[in-house]
Amino acid sequence: MNAFTIKDLENLSGIKAHTIRIWEQRYSFLNPQRTETNIRYYSNDELQKLLNIALLNKYGYKISHIDRMSAEEMNEKIITLSQAQAQQERIINELIQCMVKVKITEFELILDNYIKNKGIEKTITSIIFPFLERIGILWLTNHINPAQEHLVTNVIRQKLIVGIDSTHSPIRDGKTILLFLPEGEHHELGLLFMYYLLKSRGLKVLYLGANIPLKDVEYIANLKNPDYLYAHLTSVANNFNFEKFLVGAHNRMPDRKIIVSGVLTQTYKKQVPPNFSFKKSLQEVMDYVSSL
Repeated sequence: MNAFTIKDLENLSGIKAHTIRIWEQRYSFLNPQRTETNIRYYSNDELQKLLNIALLNKYGYKISHIDRMSAEEMNEKIITLSQAQAQQERIINELIQCMVKVKITEFELILDNYIKNKGIEKTITSIIFPFLERIGILWLTNHINPAQEHLVTNVIRQKLIVGIDSTHSPIRDGKTILLFLPEGEHHELGLLFMYYLLKSRGLKVLYLGANIPLKDVEYIANLKNPDYLYAHLTSVANNFNFEKFLVGAHNRMPDRKIIVSGVLTQTYKKQVPPNFSFKKSLQEVMDYVSSL
């Protein structure tokens, strides 16, 4: 069983820790246990319950009303939510629950059904990326077992590769993009998504993959002369120095246009080297791809 902190619940549900504490005092649906030092921790079942409560509350149900519902009633109400965004959030919540309970067959079935109905790109933008944003903080804080992470990410990786392989847009005369992840970054789902987006729009892609030393990136860049280099940083190791990466890449390849997206771009406050461009949101990434 996973043990989640109140901060985990805040990140996964979108409900502030302060509000969760108030709900605990006023209502009966959450009953956390406490460590010997009196710190709250929550079970898988309580996480699932809070995700359902947060969704119903967001789409119009009062907490006092939800508190009187059984688990079966909550599930029935959630299924009948009519808003498209609500149904997307319901599916993301189901993926989270499958992950923490290691129900990988169910996890894959949910994705397969959505891909069948909506297509791979819609699945990635509406379901997979929001899911990864929600659980990313758990990877950074080690509140998800590495085995759970590997099982889930490998399923998603397979879907992305199938999407890439099934894309047959004719190559346009134009830009070539070299995709890579620097040393210390092993999470390549974001980069695979970029591969899919670019290939599906007829752009030529050179895919180096994860954990690539800068000298090797420089070697391929000199050999193939791409128009752009692109890296997406998801959840780098603690010993990764973002500033050192920027400076090192600039010094080695000062004339190369390098695009970087991912969570680190949102918090970096220092001056960015002139040949770098940050894309700080999925929308900025999509706009960038459309501009090529």
